[in-house]
Amino acid sequence: MEGIIKIEVINREEVKHSLELLTDMGLNLMEACRASDLPVEGVCGGMAMCASCHCYILSDQVSLQRNDAEQAMLDEVNDVENNSRLGCQIPITESIDGLVVKLAPEQVADDNEFNDW
Repeated sequence: MEGIIKIEVINREEVKHSLELLTDMGLNLMEACRASDLPVEGVCGGMAMCASCHCYILSDQVSLQRNDAEQAMLDEVNDVENNSRLGCQIPITESIDGLVVKLAPEQVADDNEFNDW
């Protein structure tokens, strides 16, 4: 159906979740996961400043190219792989239909650095 895509998100317990998402809502992957009650915090609200939406891209619908802010954030966290991206930097568009992602291990903030959010 036009305007609706399907993606698969594998949570941290290896459980697969199939999501049907509208492409005309202006959402990103982090917001879609949160709306689907998946354990993605989105602490910074999608500003590429916290890595709480860190995920691994397991299919080829999304480029592995990162913008400068995303790369800077991923340089600060653990468990980064070549296929790491921040979900907040992946818009929900028809081009990502069929995307498969896995949530990265949860990031633990040092010294309560995110309390100001």
